[in-house]
Amino acid sequence: MIYCDLHCDALTTAEVRQVTRERLQAGGCLLQCFAAFVAENGGFSAFLSLADAFDRLCAEEGYHPVLSAKEIVPGKINALLTVEGGGEIGDGDKLDALCARGVRMMSFTWNTPNGLGFPNFPDYAGVLSGRRSLAERESARGLTRRGFEAAERMGELGMIVDVSHGSDRLFYDVAGLRRPFAASHSGAQAVFDCARNLTDGQIRRLADCGGVVGLDFCADFLSSDTSREGQKRAILAHAEHILRVGGEDVLALGSDFDGIPPNPYLKDPASMPDLLTAFAEKFGPRRAEKIASKNFLRLFAEVCG
Repeated sequence: MIYCDLHCDALTTAEVRQVTRERLQAGGCLLQCFAAFVAENGGFSAFLSLADAFDRLCAEEGYHPVLSAKEIVPGKINALLTVEGGGEIGDGDKLDALCARGVRMMSFTWNTPNGLGFPNFPDYAGVLSGRRSLAERESARGLTRRGFEAAERMGELGMIVDVSHGSDRLFYDVAGLRRPFAASHSGAQAVFDCARNLTDGQIRRLADCGGVVGLDFCADFLSSDTSREGQKRAILAHAEHILRVGGEDVLALGSDFDGIPPNPYLKDPASMPDLLTAFAEKFGPRRAEKIASKNFLRLFAEVCG
């Protein structure tokens, strides 16, 4: 079964990459999104450097870069450039430049506030130091004025707004625009209480807008059981809950490979066939195919043409 992955950090990892051509081929990848992580990396010049790195990676590995769903070539590893944490680069004329450079999806925040909006952790430094719980959520602050302007312009340009890492208020600010959007790498808060996961209300609203949730593989956000079997159970539980709450059109995949420690169950893209087989056994082949690729391809075609 082929799949699409809405998020990886292969462009910025300092470690040995989880995402390689050989592993993507072994996993059956149709489309891999590569995030230019610029939240704390030096602004627009850093983005341009990462966009150049994306071009080099595509040339070296034989990936097929795409700008729209109709450009996807079956049998190839198609590649899409995205931005994570676009607060310092994602407004005004810069958005037009991002789009011209090939970006078709962008999140506004990472884990710290910026000029476009606020993240889901109200105090990320406190989380890291152990003074704050992973479950504490930022609910009051959302998009800034510039953030609203950026979201509107993205709609005009045909770019997908990504709300992963965004606060609860930011989520509903984006949902209020009543256009399809994505949470590229998130989970279900009802399954594991973490601010990075979506509430049931958010999952329903995302589904109502025609958007998708890319299920994240970060073990810390999935379950306190970090064994291989524990993580497999957790991923299936998150998937089942999201389907139950939002329906079969809302769930997709957003691994966060190269941005997270290897999950004991899904260490890299070569592990994907095991997960997709588990989805088919639990939810049936038709729904498994929607999760694996068809739901995101629908959103990609609708927003980006």
